Amino acid sequence: MFSVQTFTIVLIVMTVMAVVVFVSLFFVDAGYGRFYAPKWGPAIDNRLGWMLMEAPVFVAMLLLWWLSDRREDGIRLVFLLLFELHYFHRAFVFPWLMRGRSKMPLSIIGTAVLFNTLNAYMQGGWLFYVSPVDYYSADWLTSVPFLVGTALFLLGMGVNIHSDRIIRNLRKPGDTAHYLPRGGMFRWVTSANYFGELVEWTGFAILTWSVSGAVFALWTFANLAPRAARIYNGYRQEFPEQLDTRTTKRIIPFIF
Repeated sequence: MFSVQTFTIVLIVMTVMAVVVFVSLFFVDAGYGRFYAPKWGPAIDNRLGWMLMEAPVFVAMLLLWWLSDRREDGIRLVFLLLFELHYFHRAFVFPWLMRGRSKMPLSIIGTAVLFNTLNAYMQGGWLFYVSPVDYYSADWLTSVPFLVGTALFLLGMGVNIHSDRIIRNLRKPGDTAHYLPRGGMFRWVTSANYFGELVEWTGFAILTWSVSGAVFALWTFANLAPRAARIYNGYRQEFPEQLDTRTTKRIIPFIF
């Protein structure tokens, strides 16, 4: 299951799929959140949907760690704790902070569960099964990749959580109007929450110094950048006088 050959094939396939998804999402809106549409089929409460699609990767990574003969490796345990910190928040905290009564299609949930399971295979497979036992030396926690990557990971997570909070508080109870998010990283990008997540997983790729981490960072960009572009275009049409397109980009400050 975790032979180097099989693992390499999975990484290659996932990289190719990331490119396909990136191109496709410029033409098709993933039907959740502000782009929810009944055409995606039966749907359930958004909060429950978020928990169902994010919890599997949290559980899968724990199982992969526990079943590995490297579960007592302190450095790999630090990697696991950082990874699980993100998904504990996304699966068990973030959904229950959401407001409104939006829906999430079961088809989107199923697709997300499939991807998250494959991602657990990539990240957990590398950390606990495929990487050389001595790949992470005793001084890894003081190395430049770990320190820089961890700083980026925590910074990205902070930006993501703060930006979600700004979005969540745009409306007062009973208000259905649309507003342009302001403050925080929204000064520089219209999808500051996505920017935070991209920084987070770029940091994870650096702190683990792994191809599997890099593939996940690529997937994060491929999945979120087209959606950020759609959101940007919507804001530009809805708030032409409020959105300064010279200084405010989509997901990467000053670039895109």
